[in-house]
Amino acid sequence: MQIKDRTFLITGAASGLGAATAERLVGAGANVVLCDMSDRVSNLAEQLGAQAKACVVDITSAADMQQAVNTAVALGGESGLSGVVHCAGVVSVAKLVDRDGHPADLDSYSRTVNINLVGTFNVMRLAAAAMAKNQPGDSGERGVIINTASIAAFDGQVGQCAYSASKAGVVGMSLPAARELSRHAIRVMAIAPGVFETPMMSEIPDEAAQALAAAVPFPKRLGKPEEFALLAEQIITNPMLNGEVIRLDGGIRMQ
Repeated sequence: MQIKDRTFLITGAASGLGAATAERLVGAGANVVLCDMSDRVSNLAEQLGAQAKACVVDITSAADMQQAVNTAVALGGESGLSGVVHCAGVVSVAKLVDRDGHPADLDSYSRTVNINLVGTFNVMRLAAAAMAKNQPGDSGERGVIINTASIAAFDGQVGQCAYSASKAGVVGMSLPAARELSRHAIRVMAIAPGVFETPMMSEIPDEAAQALAAAVPFPKRLGKPEEFALLAEQIITNPMLNGEVIRLDGGIRMQ
């Protein structure tokens, strides 16, 4: 799929992985609709210029996301919505039983799964319905969906039951969604980032972040959002990438 003059919807676009992806795609000539719950997404859209539009949305809301998809379809004109890079999500840490013997909060678990897993399904279903109406491109393709999983889906650490389960669900949806949407010529992929320099990482102490960086075999550092954006671009432009989850982690395996 070509990127120039095509329209892509990016969630979690106010910062981190989503913002870097938006900047890269606009640099390649794409139009982008930037979605986030934060008002800062409007500032980024202004910085990116006429090729970008902002939508302040909740990814778990059917109405909010339908509005964002409609905006992207309108922006795309005859080409409609060509692709989605879904980066929105939350991280949570809670032990099943805390040091005082209290069980984990069920509402907190449900919130994490609702945002990370149900939210992903919501974005994917609405975007796919719109892309299925596209005219096939030169390669016969109508669209591409890129979801964001995590290495926690495979190497979950203590306290990550909710987060790991939600991201494992994203991994589990990739192949069946790709198989189903193949009839519409829509590809589905997922990226499983390792430890990256994002606002989520800034929430942990510097010492812990340094330890995580040191655990990466090579390059021995945290990942950069621009490297996630580069992989997203490569997935969009390579038609044989479908139904797969790509770890982007420098070879780290969490303990």
